[in-house]
Amino acid sequence: MARTHRPPVIAVMGHIDHGKSSLLDYIRKANIVAGEAGGITQHVAAYIAEHNGRFVTFLDTPGHEAFKALRTRGAAAADIAILVVAADEGVMPQTLDALTAIKDAGIPFIIAITKIDKNNADIEHTKNSLLEHQIFIEGLGGDISYAQISSKTGEGISELLDLVLLSADLTEITADTEADATGFVLESTQDPKRGASATLIIKDGTLSLKCFVVAGDAYAPVRFIEDFRGKRVQQAGPSEPVRISGFNKLPTAGTLFSITKNKKDAEALANENAKSFSALPERDAAIEGIAELPIIVKADVAGSVDAIVHELAKITHERASIRTVSSGVGSISETDVKTAHASNGVIIAFNVGTDTIARDLAERENISIFSFSIIYELSAKVKELLEACISTVAIEKELGRALVLKTFSSGAKKQVLGARHISGAFTVGDRVKIIRKDVEISRGSIKNLQQARADVKEIHTEGDFGIEIEARENTIYGDELVAFAVIES
Repeated sequence: MARTHRPPVIAVMGHIDHGKSSLLDYIRKANIVAGEAGGITQHVAAYIAEHNGRFVTFLDTPGHEAFKALRTRGAAAADIAILVVAADEGVMPQTLDALTAIKDAGIPFIIAITKIDKNNADIEHTKNSLLEHQIFIEGLGGDISYAQISSKTGEGISELLDLVLLSADLTEITADTEADATGFVLESTQDPKRGASATLIIKDGTLSLKCFVVAGDAYAPVRFIEDFRGKRVQQAGPSEPVRISGFNKLPTAGTLFSITKNKKDAEALANENAKSFSALPERDAAIEGIAELPIIVKADVAGSVDAIVHELAKITHERASIRTVSSGVGSISETDVKTAHASNGVIIAFNVGTDTIARDLAERENISIFSFSIIYELSAKVKELLEACISTVAIEKELGRALVLKTFSSGAKKQVLGARHISGAFTVGDRVKIIRKDVEISRGSIKNLQQARADVKEIHTEGDFGIEIEARENTIYGDELVAFAVIES
């Protein structure tokens, strides 16, 4: 089939508070800034605008440093980037990060010098700032186009859009509208009414009803298609952002998607893709003498989870460390609270609530839940919590070790096992780890012990014995049970 020109997909990128959302707000005449906490965009969104009778799709990518992964994802899904640089500040750290993402994606870009209406705007200083960082604009030794704009008055925005369309023409962006749709998952979220949902950006082909979307190891029937305004449409073509609901699991943001004709093919493709995923994530081992802050992360969308985990990884201390026990999308559930209880951790919530059962359980078990809508406030609180751990360094002391031989019974909470003593001692009430192939998969506690079919309080001699434990994960033959105590110093 012959390929035809399609609308360009534009990523708007740059440093925090340099005017990206205000620019898009002016372009499409809709106020999105007011809906963002602190005026900061905190997840990727996509919108279609029209200029001189031509359509342009814009990706609004976050500018905060913590959202580096989202900026990279936005650039990968885009054809052209607009790199915004505020006239009152010039090039900043996240400006350079955004530029790196653009270069890694191999796409052309245009500079938008924003906030030229401000009293302290210094356009010449901003241009020199660009030159100092090897960003060579037209008229100053380079060929990178730029426009000077004000999102308040609209000055220069028409010229900026002209440059966007010119760049699109030079890039020769095309698509085959007769092909099945392919593109990227921009964002995924757990919708309380529709289940696992995702925002897709179509880069080629046409998406129609009565097919299946496969993104990584996730798939969904296309029962309805929503455009960027939430309006249901019969089909969507190249460069259009759409919303699809009903995935069997949350697709990973940034994943390529493709189309199958039926559920059987979708399942087969998803299973094939799943083979590339690790069955068990690696976990950082606690270091003796170092305080540990276990954290459970819940957020509104998958991109926010990625960003928070990225931000937490940057918080370090020579005497303490953060361990992300689990992370996910959606409101805080009973399982999250139980996970926090088992790991002696805290729950960090970003733009999500807590269901009633989970809230009641958290109160009974004295589990801390901290809720945020702004990333740097979350980061500041986690730093505070980490520093609070330092005053009492917790050391885990191994008490006993045993090999799992057989599972006699297992339920939602408890399991009865046959085990062989390896070393040390096991006592009713001790905390216990389940180790599988040298990786800790769960923690729990010892509820009962039996030796020679009689209940005992302690096992400390060689031989086989029965043990009842409470833990989130079920054991299998060959797992190791490690009884331990936490000693604070």
